[in-house]
Amino acid sequence: MGRRLPNVLVTGTPGTGKSTLAKKVAQNVGMENIDTTSIIKEREFYAEYDAQLDTHVLNEDALLDHLEERFGSDAGGLILDYHCAEMFPKRWFDLVIVLRCATDSLFDRLTERGYSERKRRENLEAEIFGIIAEEANASYDESVVHELDNSTAEQLEANVRTVTNLVGAHKQRK
Repeated sequence: MGRRLPNVLVTGTPGTGKSTLAKKVAQNVGMENIDTTSIIKEREFYAEYDAQLDTHVLNEDALLDHLEERFGSDAGGLILDYHCAEMFPKRWFDLVIVLRCATDSLFDRLTERGYSERKRRENLEAEIFGIIAEEANASYDESVVHELDNSTAEQLEANVRTVTNLVGAHKQRK
């Protein structure tokens, strides 16, 4: 028996609006929003600190072990956002939303967050080359991956409606 509500992965380059979209969709359809970044920080799921990149390196195994019980079941109704699409098991997700963003908007968002010049450049390059979209398309069935431009507030609201409709379509099929 399939999930009544889908599990949804919202992914994209940092600054594309993953958390904002996930929270809004979760509120619209009564799903549980899994804040991956908070879980990683609270549980200190770090393998090491990379001083050169000025970032913690994720202990993927610890995070996946923590999430397995919830996503490994058929309960559904979970929405998770994270910038890496390829590390999660394919069986966890029924929908994968890849958010894209115009580089000028992304630059402004990353600057507002206080990202260093190097981190801004790396994330802008990842967006330009479509790295996250490529990972998602390589890791999940083409039929479940949806790329959405999330550069403006108007696009965000349209994307919330789109994802809400995709969740509704999944419910109707079950």
